[in-house]
Amino acid sequence: MDRNLTALKPTLVWKHFAEIVRIPRPSSHEERIRRYVLDFARSRGLEATEDAAHNIHVRKAATPGMENRKGVILQAHLDMVPQKNNDKEFDFEKDPIDAYVDGEWVTADGTTLGADNGIGVAAILAVLEDDTLVHGPLEALFTATEETGMDGAFGLQGGVLQGDILLNLDSETEGELYVGCAGGLDANIRFDYAAAATPAEGYTAVKVMVKGLKGGHSGIQIVCQRANANKLLFRFLNAAPCEVLLASVDGGGLRNAIPREAEATVLVPTGALGAFTGALDAYREVVRAEYAGIEDSIEMFVEACDRPAEMLPRETAGALIRAVVACPDGVQKMSMAMPGLVQTSTNLARVVSDGRTVKLQCLLRSSVGSEKRALGEAIAALFGLAGANTELTGAYDGWNPNMSSPILKAMTASYERLFGRQPAVTAIHAGLECGIIGGNYPGLDMISFGPTICYPHSPDEKVEIASVGKFYDFLTDTLRNIPEK
Repeated sequence: MDRNLTALKPTLVWKHFAEIVRIPRPSSHEERIRRYVLDFARSRGLEATEDAAHNIHVRKAATPGMENRKGVILQAHLDMVPQKNNDKEFDFEKDPIDAYVDGEWVTADGTTLGADNGIGVAAILAVLEDDTLVHGPLEALFTATEETGMDGAFGLQGGVLQGDILLNLDSETEGELYVGCAGGLDANIRFDYAAAATPAEGYTAVKVMVKGLKGGHSGIQIVCQRANANKLLFRFLNAAPCEVLLASVDGGGLRNAIPREAEATVLVPTGALGAFTGALDAYREVVRAEYAGIEDSIEMFVEACDRPAEMLPRETAGALIRAVVACPDGVQKMSMAMPGLVQTSTNLARVVSDGRTVKLQCLLRSSVGSEKRALGEAIAALFGLAGANTELTGAYDGWNPNMSSPILKAMTASYERLFGRQPAVTAIHAGLECGIIGGNYPGLDMISFGPTICYPHSPDEKVEIASVGKFYDFLTDTLRNIPEK
């Protein structure tokens, strides 16, 4: 494997990215990456501060003759999604990402790469370092804990930013300019129960495993109609050919990732174990046929395990299973205004038990606030009928497109001049920080763009090398041609 990222072009971007991947920075564990950015900025003589929400803010003066240009804020988030393959031994709080060149791409060995949003961070640091670039007044905003709640964006105080234009570097298709995004809402669901003793005899304990799914970003990849491991697991438990006693469940991972794996420890009547296993084998083939052309590696199997001492009460388990089967998941509505864009979706991201509770989490997204709220209320009503409590939290608004934006006009002209074609102008069904920051700074003119990153939020994440060069050339040309105040 070629691990020499510093040999890639543009040199400064890849130099910083090679350093960034070696710094552990899962969400809520960003102390070292903040220190790296602060030390770098101060070593360059730049004003750099950290606020109470752990955002880093850096200022760089305009190059001579550019003082009359509109001020630009370059923005990216510092944290990354920590996802790994089950057979990969890795500690995201201690270990450096093992990044390497794979043909035309950079990827990582068995883990997320962190190009989301490490490449954006690296590009900003490259701009701050390169004194040969021409630009007006610059600010850099490195936000905290975006992946698990957009904490930095929510915690950003008014009056800090002075620029007129915000360039968010957190999009993942080169050649596209994003002018809008979805808002979000978390549905946090909880079943409380008093554990029951498992039967002393007559039942065999096994684990039911669902693996091999593609997963991915629950905003960007939701339109791909990929399978949700939680939904597949509970669909089988609901239709099993015999009694199923549920002892524990652990499905999915992060709130903004489509679940790739799920498992449940169950007890089935010993005499029915063969029928249970056979039914799972048949169900696996049904599911593979349903997802042909979408999922190519679905695995479902039964694994022997020790008999647990406790289980969910039968009534609670039955209500949980039926509610998960009925829970909305995936695309709920497509946009009529922008063909191909998801308007409203939900992702049943997490189902996990701890012996006294089962906690579930859905992340809802919509560019229409009323639809988002209605979907949250529907999910709460469903799980209320099943005896669970649901709390709707973390709501944030989307970012409405401004097609007459001056920076959109300038960047469209810049891209066409550089690459001989117009960029695609679109919106994204993901929660960019632009929506939150713009709510606090309503006068900002905003655009989001970036290089091509495939399979973010999964261990298959990779970034296209050539697209990083185009993205950075576009960024620096945009700064050179920022409109006057």
